[in-house]
Amino acid sequence: MSSIVLLGSTGSIGVNTLIVAQRYNIAIEALVAGRNIDLLNQQIAIHKPKMVAIAHEADRHKVNHDNIFCGAEGILSLIEMSQSSTIVNALVGYAGLAPTLKATSLGKRVALANKESLVVAGAFIDMSLITPIDSEHFGLWYLMNERPLSKLYITASGGAFREWELDKMKDATFSDALKHPNWSMGNKITIDSATMTNKLFELLEAKWLFGTSSIDAVIEKKSIIHALAEFKDGSTTAHFAGVDMKLPIAFALRGEVTEEILPPTDLLAIGALEFLPIEAARYPIWNIKEHILKNPHLGVVVNAANEVAIEAFQKEQCSFFGMSEMILDAYKKFEDVKAKNIDDIIEIDKEVRAYVE
Repeated sequence: MSSIVLLGSTGSIGVNTLIVAQRYNIAIEALVAGRNIDLLNQQIAIHKPKMVAIAHEADRHKVNHDNIFCGAEGILSLIEMSQSSTIVNALVGYAGLAPTLKATSLGKRVALANKESLVVAGAFIDMSLITPIDSEHFGLWYLMNERPLSKLYITASGGAFREWELDKMKDATFSDALKHPNWSMGNKITIDSATMTNKLFELLEAKWLFGTSSIDAVIEKKSIIHALAEFKDGSTTAHFAGVDMKLPIAFALRGEVTEEILPPTDLLAIGALEFLPIEAARYPIWNIKEHILKNPHLGVVVNAANEVAIEAFQKEQCSFFGMSEMILDAYKKFEDVKAKNIDDIIEIDKEVRAYVE
């Protein structure tokens, strides 16, 4: 691979992707960013992309480049004009779906950090063109080795409220929910981590990526084990790695990596490990886990309701648990819908948002 297109260049995945690309002399054909124009301009100066896309036309004059695309349509045009065979999609939310579909329709490989693409439209995406950039799915892929499997497991940190008393969680604020115990990420994924919606999404992703519903999640507070594979012979293997996205990114860009990307895990520094169940009392979204794994087409409903609910929580229009109530209510209301194509997906997404709002 000589060059890539990077969607979401100013987020943590984007920044790490640029570090990996520099290390392996991979050229950056295009950068796509949202509102962080200062960082984008720094990236343009270093990586010298041929094209740039930004979210808002109003910011065009601030960007130090003479080939600028704007808005959702601009991103799709940029992908279509690109020569690169690999698109790294690190956009946040539903906005990442159309670029994934555009890239795969052109036969381009997508190194995918945008969970929502598979959650919303997994049935309509060519999985042979998708490489996940996610420590959990990377861990599963690493472990599977074509041996007969009985079950896959991914781990969860438990989010900001894993130690809180349930009574106190009712009054938790948006800024409380952003205090992740293990790392710093963007707002949406940190809120999704606190509600466990993120983990539900990762189970759905795994279902599409690996073609199995025999998958579950447990809490592992230190976030050292990312995935476990249980084999038919009764043995289980675990994937240990530090919390650093450069490892899955390097594999996604290179296919195989043989030199050290991370320092090896220090077992003595870890000491004890503890696995805990994910309980629906603390994470109400978990009530639909079994049902949605059997009906993964309903991911579009959960995602749309979740994006509206997070916005309501941020504006103090609902409580922390109110988000899950909104999602579960929409899930019940729309449980009989099933998209036959991408147009249906777009329509269902609109209807669910309108209902939840």
